[in-house]
Amino acid sequence: MMVSALIERELAESLPIRNGVFVAVVGPSGAGKDTVIGYAKARFVGESRLEFVRRVITRPSDAASEDHDTLADAAFAEAEADGAFALCWDAHGLRYGLPADVDWTVANGHVAVANVSRAVIPALRERYANLSVVEITAAPEILAERLAARGRESRGEVLARLARSASVKLTGPDVTSIDNSGDKDTAGERFAEVLRKAMAFSDLSDMI
Repeated sequence: MMVSALIERELAESLPIRNGVFVAVVGPSGAGKDTVIGYAKARFVGESRLEFVRRVITRPSDAASEDHDTLADAAFAEAEADGAFALCWDAHGLRYGLPADVDWTVANGHVAVANVSRAVIPALRERYANLSVVEITAAPEILAERLAARGRESRGEVLARLARSASVKLTGPDVTSIDNSGDKDTAGERFAEVLRKAMAFSDLSDMI
């Protein structure tokens, strides 16, 4: 359930939000972000300290894409104006939003996990005092193979997408890079370890 715009504004006045941790999962299309997140969901079933954020996207949900909430463009714009999102961004001709109650998750000392665009990392660093960026990567030939298998884009569009991804580099002590070129369980366990550390940090913050 989304919190009201009034509550959202009250939280925004006390930025950065502390206590918990926001785990931002980023990486190029085809790297397997949803696969790694799905592995962690299964690994931590019933873990109350973790919230895997359900995104709102201006795209219909289907079996070939992530499980998300859908809003038409006009409804998304209205929700944004009403303060329904903690953060939103545009990518690939679509609009993406994270529900505003993500802020409450972090403020209450829990760990929020979300698939986001690398372009919003600066905004996340300003919004959340404790940010962990997990960059899921894969070898260029693996990315190209996975994107081609989707059948959504032409070869030229796939190559252009890969070129854009290669030009973006993330740095900083809060960044962890995980190669997902091979067995998904290997990458999944590395991601699970990041989440364990985030939960341990949140537990300690509650004691301060």
